Amino acid sequence: MTTYNSDNNLLFDFESLSEAGIALSSKQIDRAIELSDRVIDPERQWQTYLNALALFGFETWLQSRDNLSINSDNCSVKQPSYASFIDGVFNLKVGKFKVCLLTKGVAIDEFITVPRAVIDLPEYTAHFYVLVNVIEEQEEVNLDSFIRHDEIIKHKRLGNLIPDADWTYELPLTWFNPETDDLLLYLRCLEPSALALPTTATATINIQRELESLLPQLQSRETALHEVLTWEQATPILSNPNLLAWLYELKTTQPSARDALTSLRDRASATISEVTQRVINVKSWLSDELDELAQNLAWMLLPAPAFAPSAFRDLQVINRESPVAEFEAIVAQLRNSGEDIPDDARGAYQDFELITHGLRLFAVTWAIEETEGVLEWNLLLILGAQPNNYLPQGLRLELREGNTVLDEKVVPEDTEDSYIYTRVIGELEEQFTISIVLANGESITFPDFAFD
Repeated sequence: MTTYNSDNNLLFDFESLSEAGIALSSKQIDRAIELSDRVIDPERQWQTYLNALALFGFETWLQSRDNLSINSDNCSVKQPSYASFIDGVFNLKVGKFKVCLLTKGVAIDEFITVPRAVIDLPEYTAHFYVLVNVIEEQEEVNLDSFIRHDEIIKHKRLGNLIPDADWTYELPLTWFNPETDDLLLYLRCLEPSALALPTTATATINIQRELESLLPQLQSRETALHEVLTWEQATPILSNPNLLAWLYELKTTQPSARDALTSLRDRASATISEVTQRVINVKSWLSDELDELAQNLAWMLLPAPAFAPSAFRDLQVINRESPVAEFEAIVAQLRNSGEDIPDDARGAYQDFELITHGLRLFAVTWAIEETEGVLEWNLLLILGAQPNNYLPQGLRLELREGNTVLDEKVVPEDTEDSYIYTRVIGELEEQFTISIVLANGESITFPDFAFD
């Protein structure tokens, strides 16, 4: 985040300027003003203005040094609903890479403030985070340094990076690489797979009830979002275009309480509809393939479960560090308890967060010929917890076809169960919806499962 005083005059160390400075055109400056005018808060207007200048300068810098393609059509500074609540220039593509620009004002600062969203939310993470000096008074920018996403995550795992209460991180400038030519080398020669990013793992988390009770605070232009919501509450809003657009409209148009409530319910309903209209084709799992949607939602295909007799009578705690080993043990226990799971069954799993709970969902499928000449398919769903997590009491696993609830399993009180599971047999044209609901009503809905 750029530092500035109450008069919006940037503080710069002008000795940091070099011949590598990139001049900004009057057209670029006018465009930056236009983009910033659409942002709600005056402070964020100024930041968006600087972010837009950083984007235009970066585009000029890149075009003057390489023929790499750059795509800024969906960039955050061009989307007021993003720029109003999340700092930084994200959703920027350079070739096959994602890049996030961070504007830097005071060159003598030892830290750079980075929004938590661009590091922790898969929708906005980038392969490279680039610091850009914006010298607004001289209508010039220059590239300062950069850091890779995997390097940031390494620091997080070592406990060297803790989020602040305002949903930001303070990154030491010593972590950044000042050799910007190295960035060009990465962009030219490296494959994105070498710097794997987290993928969007969750479907739709429903926190509508909580938002309804907080409408007056959310509508206030004087109250920052982090002063109203916890990070866990804000995550499904910040990562969802529908809800983020609703929040932007709430603050800009200042609707009546009734209209605000109606708009929220419409947006939440539309979000869930978008999710449930998408379909995960589990039939492809039998051919060792994941369809595009399953890949985008971070489902991981598992090897065919080998028959390994188990001494467990019920589903008990299993080593969760290896999902493959966990899957093998679960299938073995289910077979021992009487579940008919053939050797050609295939499964996949997905790790996801539901508010503060780290959960893991296994899905297993196979085809059967229930009656002569009639092919049907099985869907077995097993819900457990990620390592160092647990299934909260009162959590409900709900299986539906359309609006009809076919089965639901609830984690009872005082239970030692480590997993809950359900199974359904359907005809080839049937699709099934899975929802996981906490005791307080907050939920996540997955795209439909189909055997197509």
